[in-house]
Amino acid sequence: MANRTGLGCLAAIVLLLVFFGISGIGAYNNLVALDQAVTAQWGQVQNVYQRRADLIPNLVQTVKGVANFEKSTYIAVAQARARVGQAQPAAGAQILPNDPKAFAKFQAAQDGLSAALSRLLVVVERYPDLKANENFLELQSQLEGTENRISVERMRYNTTAQAFNTARQTFPTAVYAGFFGDRFKTKAYFQAQAGAETAPKVQF
Repeated sequence: MANRTGLGCLAAIVLLLVFFGISGIGAYNNLVALDQAVTAQWGQVQNVYQRRADLIPNLVQTVKGVANFEKSTYIAVAQARARVGQAQPAAGAQILPNDPKAFAKFQAAQDGLSAALSRLLVVVERYPDLKANENFLELQSQLEGTENRISVERMRYNTTAQAFNTARQTFPTAVYAGFFGDRFKTKAYFQAQAGAETAPKVQF
């Protein structure tokens, strides 16, 4: 009788271990898939931000060619672009979604560049020749499309980050995730600027 009880307890323990093992593997694989989705979407965000950064040198050169255009305005844009570069993580560092402080610094730099561009585009209103410049009009079109794309990709990033964070914090996945230390860190979100619920509009 005692042997049967012992065997029964052993069988129950084995079944529990198998259950938790299978459950843990499933939770781990799910987190890996969600983590990879966040990384991929973060790459898309970086691509559209880089596209905007690549447009700025041509934009600055175009406005510099217009007589009496406010020098301080395009200098502010160039400086804001430089700050964006300084906010990038060093080679080999963890991706920004895993580092809330670095992520916030990156967003602040990008938002600063958006503000500088907005000021420049307001100033352009006072220069009819610049508004009729074909090169500038082409840059305007590309910049407008890029700003809209930035808004879309940031929204998609936040959606994938939320999916990961929700899974990461759900029981029992949260328990399993804790076993892997920093492998599955909570992802940071983009925060909307006050009064900036929509993408910046480039109008002339």
